[in-house]
Amino acid sequence: MSFEQAHPAFIQYHLSKRSGERRGRLERGHREAEQQFCRKVWWELQGNFDNLHPEYEVLDWRGQSYFCDFVWITLAVKLIIEIKGFGPHVRDMDRQKYCNELNRETFLTAMGYQVISFSYDDVANRPDICVMLLRMLISRYRTQTPNPQRMSLYEKELIRLAFQLARPIRPIDAENHLRINHRTAVRTLQSLCSKGYFIAVTGASGQKIVRYEVRLGAMQCL
Repeated sequence: MSFEQAHPAFIQYHLSKRSGERRGRLERGHREAEQQFCRKVWWELQGNFDNLHPEYEVLDWRGQSYFCDFVWITLAVKLIIEIKGFGPHVRDMDRQKYCNELNRETFLTAMGYQVISFSYDDVANRPDICVMLLRMLISRYRTQTPNPQRMSLYEKELIRLAFQLARPIRPIDAENHLRINHRTAVRTLQSLCSKGYFIAVTGASGQKIVRYEVRLGAMQCL
């Protein structure tokens, strides 16, 4: 099924399940920014709209209704996704609205949701960044990876560590982070090299491998 077929069916399904303000909010609220997110980010990443709920109603810390742009609900996570334009969320926001937004996000986190936000500019013009970051996040909640080269938990954690450190990774880094012995650390790093995710870098003598440099494309496997 193509996006052009799946997206209207996705919206119609949720409209059929709603009435009153919940239905009206979906009719009014699912506009350009949300549609671009569906097309350029979510469909590109998932290829379906399973477990995704548009204009999803939650209660804030005051007990007042708030409609999130999207909520992805699985057995492992309740992920709130907001698309924020610069105008209404930065330029035109007063101090009270800013406080309310921060309080709401903190409250929802306390209620078991994970809240993330993407700028409209990135969704519209740089969706590949959104896809990459969202893939990193939801990979933590997947039980299986679609990558044909299956990766161990150690391998995934070392890729994340390399991006966090923002420098070539050494065996000692892997040992300390994963609390594993030197042999296991080296074997895992070598496995990542063989799969094309890391590049081995030798020392000054050019004989001994001393560190491993992560490839940018490695992020796509998470």
